[in-house]
Amino acid sequence: MTTLAVALIGVGGTLGGTLGGAVLSQRVTRAQNQRADRERAEDRHDRAQEARRDLYARLNTTARAYRVAARDAVRAAERSESVEPAVLDAAKEAWSEQYSLAQMALPKDVHQIASSLNRALGVGYMVVKQLPSSPDSDRSYNRAKDWFSGPLSDGVYLLRVTLRHDLGVEVEPDFEHTRTRMLAGLDRERRSLERLLASEQAQATRSA
Repeated sequence: MTTLAVALIGVGGTLGGTLGGAVLSQRVTRAQNQRADRERAEDRHDRAQEARRDLYARLNTTARAYRVAARDAVRAAERSESVEPAVLDAAKEAWSEQYSLAQMALPKDVHQIASSLNRALGVGYMVVKQLPSSPDSDRSYNRAKDWFSGPLSDGVYLLRVTLRHDLGVEVEPDFEHTRTRMLAGLDRERRSLERLLASEQAQATRSA
């Protein structure tokens, strides 16, 4: 009986140890899998964040380059210097490409700013293109310079700050209020300039 009891205890101990080891192994494997899942999720998040930073950087850079190219074209034309249209057109195309790509990825608030700026940049392009046919060159040059150094400059700045806020790089408690105010101002000035350009174009058509 003693021998049998010892044998049973030995078998029980062996089985218990085997089962305990299996449970422990399962726990270790589960913990390793969970850690691997977290690391993969963090890696995906980091890659997505890096891609978003790259996209925002390109969007900001091309917006600034477009505005500068248009402003420089106005200044050169005012000084009666030769203007290379390819420079402005290339800047316009670069912005359009990045804006097109960004539309699929931008959050709603950021897209609202980018969309408004896109329309404002388009109006600026029309301003430059209509300068040679303007009936009052001095007034047209002054208006163009005011547009690129005023509302449009503010619009490019607003985009940059909005992008930085969305990335968490820059935080301003009252930014939402500031953003709304600046966006409304940009849209108001753009619509006013659009009406003025349309009126001048209609007058030129009737006079022709």
